[in-house]
Amino acid sequence: MRKFLLTSLAGLGAVGALTLAVAPSAAQNANLALFGQLDRGEWELRFRDGEPSQRICLREGTELIQLRHRGANCSRLVVENGANQVTVQYTCRGNGYGRTSVRRESATLAQIESQGIAGGRPFQFSAEARRVGSCR
Repeated sequence: MRKFLLTSLAGLGAVGALTLAVAPSAAQNANLALFGQLDRGEWELRFRDGEPSQRICLREGTELIQLRHRGANCSRLVVENGANQVTVQYTCRGNGYGRTSVRRESATLAQIESQGIAGGRPFQFSAEARRVGSCR
């Protein structure tokens, strides 16, 4: 298998090998345009499983990605980067991981689905996020 992979890479030439080498890095740092289309301010998260709603201050939009790992320094891999939907997989060394999809319905309404491990326990949730005002 390894010999086949090396032979295949050699067949790509310098440009193809360089493209493969930078692709993962570029994906991790991709500009998530969807978040630029969401209004900044205070957003309310309503969880479909009956969990009490929460409010967060949306400054960049990316706060919606790591709701169970807020403030944690996690590495991210962009799985899908569409105009109206983003899926990001992230890993927080020693603190778990997650995969979150955010679908924009309007500048003030988004749907979120997330699952992973936080604090050694699995989580999975669906929520509606709606802008409710300015951050305090």
